[in-house]
Amino acid sequence: MGFDTTIFEQKEFREAINKLEELLSHSKAVLLGAGASFCAGLPLTNQLTERALKSDELSVDSKQILTAIQTSFAGANPASHIEDYLSELVDWLAITARRANRNVTASSVSIGGVDYSNAQLLQAINEIKIAIFDVINVEVDSAVHERFVQSLHRPMRPGKDSLPSTIDYLVMNYDTLIEDSLALSQLRYTDGLEGGVSGWWNPSTFEQNNLDARVFKLHGSINWAEHSSSSTPLRIAPHLKRSQDQTAKIMIWPASTKYRETQLDPYANIMHRARAVLNPRGGSQRVLLIAGYSFGDAHINLEIERGLKASNGNLTVIAFTSDAEPNGALKAWYEDSSINEQVLIFADKGFYHADHKATSESSIEWWKFENLTQILEGGI
Repeated sequence: MGFDTTIFEQKEFREAINKLEELLSHSKAVLLGAGASFCAGLPLTNQLTERALKSDELSVDSKQILTAIQTSFAGANPASHIEDYLSELVDWLAITARRANRNVTASSVSIGGVDYSNAQLLQAINEIKIAIFDVINVEVDSAVHERFVQSLHRPMRPGKDSLPSTIDYLVMNYDTLIEDSLALSQLRYTDGLEGGVSGWWNPSTFEQNNLDARVFKLHGSINWAEHSSSSTPLRIAPHLKRSQDQTAKIMIWPASTKYRETQLDPYANIMHRARAVLNPRGGSQRVLLIAGYSFGDAHINLEIERGLKASNGNLTVIAFTSDAEPNGALKAWYEDSSINEQVLIFADKGFYHADHKATSESSIEWWKFENLTQILEGGI
């Protein structure tokens, strides 16, 4: 079923679109979650969880560990998923590693009443990463994403000027749809790796002049690998022999954990730069467009809120959500009079901005990535 745009004939919703167009003519950044990749043929987080848990890549130990973690998350709201489980494992891995490094006699941890060693946890983490890789490493259609980036890098309406500037993409997904789409759209970008099909981590690439885009992979990427020759990401061409162990060393990580935060590169470097994106300096204005994100990552939510409060009004957040009305973090920001002027919420059944609210009895579905792209193209 196509996108029903008749609701935009109503004055209040047309004004919401006009406000969106006006804001996106300024310096902007984009934050994308799993929902932004769904139209390309990739799973939502709950689907990724279901498929990864059934993977043949998981050993008996790994499945037993995951079952125990799932049980411990009973009643979670919002529902728990594979990244939650991976986060738990990474935390436990840090505990066992610390104990092992201090030669503690009992260095294992108990999960579901069973003791597991550092080596067993590490194996489970690697197997889960391979399972995630297998689910995501499939053929996808980048057409909508190409249209999306092209619409952001040019005026939404012919004849309307848009200030040329580098657009920062804060990407929470492991897939490479944004990088592929930028390249196919002939837009100059960097993701922190220098080279081509094969490459190496070089964060100084983020400092290059004349970039159209910078891509910050907040949770890593399925085409980043850790190799014995380097503790930071390498991109290894699939036809090279050394790529055969790429999936076992794949550099993806879940939501922030204390263990990961101790790693200086690439995670700390990327997060440092992401914080700078969310806190524009020198009186400059920046707009953060959020799509495909369910606001389930408390760490990312905190960084956005800090940006809203620390930017002295210079950061504006435009959030598209599939919820009928603001919930969770969005509800808190909408109700916070100190920042709600800076937050525009395009919910499934309404538009919310400070004291202004326009509601609809039926779903608007402007949050769907393909529909949002149509809006950005000026197609309504």
